[in-house]
Amino acid sequence: MMRCLLKQWLLTTMSAVLVMGTGEWTEDAEDLVSTVDVDAVLGRTASLPCDVTPDTNEDRVYMVLWFRKSGGKPIYSFDVRGRSFNKALQWSDPGAFGPRAYFATVARPAALTLSSVQLDDEGVYRCRVDFKNSPTRNFQIRLTVIVPPHQMLLYDKSGADVSGVVGPLEEGTALVLVCEVRGGRPEPVVTWLIDGSPAPQYIGVKTDTHVVVNRLELQHLKREDLNTTFKCRAANTHLVQPQEKSVRLEMNLAPISVSLLNRPQQLIAGSSASLRCMAEGSRPSAQIAWYKDNRSFEKEKVTTHSNETWSISTLTYTPTPADNGAVVKCVAANPTLPIKAIDDHFQLNVVYSPLVTLSLGSTLNPHDIKEGDDVYFECNVKANPREHRISWYHNDRPVTQNMSSGIILSTRSLVLQKVTRREAGSYSCRAANIRGETSSDIVRLRVQYAPVCGELSPQVVGAALDEALRVRCSVHADPAEVIFLWQFNNSGESFNVSPARYGTINGSVSELRYTPASERDYGALTCRGTNSVGRQEQPCVFQIVPAARPSPPRNCTVSTGNSSNWIEDSGHEDLGGALVIRCVAGYDGGLPQLVVLEALDSNSGKVKFNVTSNETDGVALFLVPPTVLWSGGNTLRLTVHSRNDKGASERVMVHALAYQDPERRTDGSNNLVAGVSRGAFWAIILTAVVFTCAAVVTGYFLRRKRNRPPTKQQSSELQLNAGDSQYVVAYTLKPPKQAQPDILNPPPDGGPPNVKCGIEVAVKNGSLTGSEEWTSGLGSLHTAGERNLLSPPRSSSSKQPISGNMTLSRREHLIAEEIPGPESCV
Repeated sequence: MMRCLLKQWLLTTMSAVLVMGTGEWTEDAEDLVSTVDVDAVLGRTASLPCDVTPDTNEDRVYMVLWFRKSGGKPIYSFDVRGRSFNKALQWSDPGAFGPRAYFATVARPAALTLSSVQLDDEGVYRCRVDFKNSPTRNFQIRLTVIVPPHQMLLYDKSGADVSGVVGPLEEGTALVLVCEVRGGRPEPVVTWLIDGSPAPQYIGVKTDTHVVVNRLELQHLKREDLNTTFKCRAANTHLVQPQEKSVRLEMNLAPISVSLLNRPQQLIAGSSASLRCMAEGSRPSAQIAWYKDNRSFEKEKVTTHSNETWSISTLTYTPTPADNGAVVKCVAANPTLPIKAIDDHFQLNVVYSPLVTLSLGSTLNPHDIKEGDDVYFECNVKANPREHRISWYHNDRPVTQNMSSGIILSTRSLVLQKVTRREAGSYSCRAANIRGETSSDIVRLRVQYAPVCGELSPQVVGAALDEALRVRCSVHADPAEVIFLWQFNNSGESFNVSPARYGTINGSVSELRYTPASERDYGALTCRGTNSVGRQEQPCVFQIVPAARPSPPRNCTVSTGNSSNWIEDSGHEDLGGALVIRCVAGYDGGLPQLVVLEALDSNSGKVKFNVTSNETDGVALFLVPPTVLWSGGNTLRLTVHSRNDKGASERVMVHALAYQDPERRTDGSNNLVAGVSRGAFWAIILTAVVFTCAAVVTGYFLRRKRNRPPTKQQSSELQLNAGDSQYVVAYTLKPPKQAQPDILNPPPDGGPPNVKCGIEVAVKNGSLTGSEEWTSGLGSLHTAGERNLLSPPRSSSSKQPISGNMTLSRREHLIAEEIPGPESCV
């Protein structure tokens, strides 16, 4: 007993001294520990045991170190010093196990678990356990990595692969099965089992160190051998299931006849067809297989009915154009006698619409076609019957031969000579026969070209002095990677713009930062791009001009649609009751401008109607539909303003309109005076408005001339005759809400700068009592349909009371073209 204890103490002490002193593997330490053999399968998990249980309960583990025999430094550590056991620090050498290793202390004994075992992991390892009190303990483990076989092949004596079934074979013939196993370490043991029992005889052949072959031979097959199962098994470890492959023996008698029962003269592609084949004389019933050009049909397309003497098989399938000319045959065979199989066959005639494919010429590089190159396409057509027409399309538009333009069509090719970028795009060809017309897939032609302007050129760009501009030059180019050059020129100089002033956006857009600082900076900016194809021929031109917001329109006149000559000349019809507003456009600010008319509801402020007019010969024309004029009974404010790229002008009030049921007035017979159209009604209203406004202005002139007020009070009503009826217009001059400055320095004698040309007019049926001065001031009566609504009156008008329910107010800017300067109602 003492001898054993002394020996154990010597072993542990010497091991501890050797290991702890140097931290390296020593031969002496190897001699003092026993070796445990561990097997592991390649790619799976290995468990290397290491008992860390202390000899006494008072003792505890300080550290566990793992070494490999080939190296003297630890490859894994389990450090418990200064911490609890379940919080031990684990470290794995990345050059050895890395993250694949984990020391599991829950197992008994504890073990180093190694996942995804590799061949390099094979070797001898040492586990060193350091305790707090007890001597250091060492364990040696020899890890062996087992590689299962990776491939098993079964084939017969002819070398044909056997998958599931061997045969068919005839009774009395020999059966030869060869099982070939590749790979495996250690070398696998290969055996045959017949219906689960070991085969009595086998011949093992070892071709090399990585292949094991087992050959099974049965010299005389018997009928009872039918459906016998032959299994090949290969195993080299108990850790994984052995690798196995099975094959079943098929045996039967040969058939004596086979025939196709129907042979269709023609099949239509896409339409289902049925073929029947009958075989006789086989025992048991023959197996009938269908083939098309030696390729078997899917089993789900075949149905079979049989009895003891015959078998009938029906093939139902849908032929495709590729089946035309193919040979279809039915083969009847006994699985045991494949060499005695018999068949019947016929050739398919499948009609179909053309199959069309389009390709760019084989000698062309589709990524290197530039303007000026010659290009050709080839249209490949397969059709039964043969096609009678081939047509070509570019971007879905027909392509016709044009020798002068370089477009040449032949039987199945299209030639484009000296292509331009306009010829780029999608091309297709179509072929037609009696079955229909088919189009090819699209082939895109890319034509590379030098940059060209992407927008209309020249462009006018308006700018004020010291206004920062960002001028964008957009070009079309292929390739789109463009290098830009900007230039500036005016009447006195021309120079290149510094590249620091502009940059490129998305390859084909350049933006220039430009600020005109003086009048010399107004001129032409040109932009020219260059890509890998060449330099832009015509530059993009931007004309920098002085610009500002436009001036408001002026001299607006109003008429009805059915009395406006220029509307009738323009072809507009059925405008009765509509307002036609014509304004003279103001200064455009140096840029193209638009004139906008808006009709706003006075109560809600909502826009009821708006229309934009382009300036034509300095005139903007608007049509206000009757549905706008006669809707809702609310007052409408009509304003016009101009707009360009720099903004909008001030809004000019044109008209305030309101409609209600007119107050009824009766003549001596107490009858209502009626029979005038809505257009005529508005004509009367507008005429009164015009002349009342003219009276205001003329009155101002007369006061300036006479320097005294009118001697006679103007009547508040005006009688107008329309056919057999009489109308009364009541008007009122509306004083301004606030004084308006006279920007043209009015004379000191006091004038009407604060008087607005505002009129409210009421029309009533009945008689009229008017003053001589007003009547004389009207001159000749103009209707609202006349083109020039305002003519200079000869006398002024004074403020009159409002009467009636129908009002029409003219605000500041409805002026007569004949009244010049500030003395018009502006």
